[in-house]
Amino acid sequence: MELKDQLLNLKMIMFGGKGGVGKSTCASSSAIWAAEHGRKTLIISTDPAHSLGDSLGMKLPPGEPTPVIGVNNLTALEINPKVNMADFKELSMNPVPNMDMSGMMEGLPMMGDLEELTSMTPPGIDEALAFGKVLEFIETEHDYDLIIFDTAPTGHTLRFLSLPETLSGWIGKILKLKMRFGKIFGTFKKMFTKEEKNDDNSLELLEKLNKSILNAREDLMNPNLNSFVIVMISEEMAISETGRLLNELIKYNIPVSNIVVNQLYADSTELCDFCKARRKMQQKNLFKIREIFREGLGKNLIEIPLFKDEIREYVKLKEMGEFLLN
Repeated sequence: MELKDQLLNLKMIMFGGKGGVGKSTCASSSAIWAAEHGRKTLIISTDPAHSLGDSLGMKLPPGEPTPVIGVNNLTALEINPKVNMADFKELSMNPVPNMDMSGMMEGLPMMGDLEELTSMTPPGIDEALAFGKVLEFIETEHDYDLIIFDTAPTGHTLRFLSLPETLSGWIGKILKLKMRFGKIFGTFKKMFTKEEKNDDNSLELLEKLNKSILNAREDLMNPNLNSFVIVMISEEMAISETGRLLNELIKYNIPVSNIVVNQLYADSTELCDFCKARRKMQQKNLFKIREIFREGLGKNLIEIPLFKDEIREYVKLKEMGEFLLN
């Protein structure tokens, strides 16, 4: 399915690739196109080093969905990487709230497991917090027809994609430990306090989160709901990194049909010697890209020229859209 068809029909599209290849630019240009074709669109940056606001030419308050000025139906969001971790720690630390068990259990065989429980935090916390925001929009009711994710560079994205499985395992371990110790500590609580009611709902919250993670994984794997667009440049290292990313996408059953090859030098007699050398190098690598990804893997390649001006803000993003989506 071509990119413009995906923008008109899918619920989610993720843009990712090597750092500095133009992911935010492609994501922003696509979001504008979709919004102007009548789809109520949210574009989310999950990259800790945000460039989405710069691409759109506006300041985005961290963590706040903000309407994009001058574009109807388009909202942008940069996820705040400095989210307070208190909620995560509260879920994993004390199996019975408001009860200090220090000293009471000292020396008991189960203390090793208890220390493990109280020290557990989600793996890859930056990606975990970002994935939590993704869950919010995938697994809860919202008013958007399309959500576009501007993901972090390849390494972060791969960890991000593995999070449903990793977090689900982490939560499962927390649930197991909480259930084991909750009953024991509940008995001690009755012995040493007058409180009868236990208002700890962390087990319920963890079970709900685990279910949401598993459901979101199914949605991300569904080609009728989601697609991943790889953005790359025509360089040897980018070919290798794109191959690794594509292998991981296949491993996690994330659908991908479009690869954007960005920043290509045009054929012109006016090119300087340096630019001619760069073009020759790009054309050599472009042959490999076509052979590997289009002929070999059947992916749709979208070739974008190098613009003489920086691609940011509405007019330039629209200009790029003419190459990206036509």
